[in-house]
Amino acid sequence: MDILYTKHAIEQITERKIPVIWVEEAIKNPSEIMREKDKYQVTKKLNGISVEVVYVKKKYIKVITCYLIR
Repeated sequence: MDILYTKHAIEQITERKIPVIWVEEAIKNPSEIMREKDKYQVTKKLNGISVEVVYVKKKYIKVITCYLIR
């Protein structure tokens, strides 16, 4: 499934220095999932740091934002 990023998500990934591979890993293999209709909030712990990703899933995945939880 294709993963697209909003302008906001790209800015947050860049500003927070979050590896894109971490974002994709959180989407593909989340540790925790919260879902409301087609909106997902997923968390994945990688290298001792948790990354949280918010996205919408329809015919493709559109990442809205992401951030690190220490």
